[in-house]
Amino acid sequence: MSGAGKDSAPAAMRALTIGLRGEVFALPAETVSEILDMGPVTEVPNARAFVNGVINVRGKVVPLADLRVMFGMERTPPDADTRIVVTEIDLDGEPTLVGIIADKVHDVTEISEASVEETPKVGMRWPAEFLRGIGKHGDDFIIIPDMGRIFGSKGDRDPSFATDERTVK
Repeated sequence: MSGAGKDSAPAAMRALTIGLRGEVFALPAETVSEILDMGPVTEVPNARAFVNGVINVRGKVVPLADLRVMFGMERTPPDADTRIVVTEIDLDGEPTLVGIIADKVHDVTEISEASVEETPKVGMRWPAEFLRGIGKHGDDFIIIPDMGRIFGSKGDRDPSFATDERTVK
């Protein structure tokens, strides 16, 4: 036997796709616990610029991050499509809940592992060290962020992407 069978199908990542400034990003679907409407945010003094503050999720204090800041995109005020995606990441070996601001939540889709390519080192407008890769779904490209590296406590972020662009309300 050649070993071909049910188990030989290419692996796929189930992903929740979200929109950030017109780009499509993918979060592993199994890490997403809920999707919330935008609500009150408590600002945290001296927090990293891409962390807006904290939110209350069912009695738990959860940091709220704006990946647009991390990826050098313009931060815009919330609108009717803005959502908070509550996801669990592994932070220093501990499962940690974080909220991610999404301009829009699209859907859950399958991204074939075979279609995911390493992030090009040249010509990218996003910092490659914060991406797991770029997947292809149909004719569209989907950016797959490396949440562990983005939220990691090692402080290895490029300061140009972590500048505070918060607008005063």
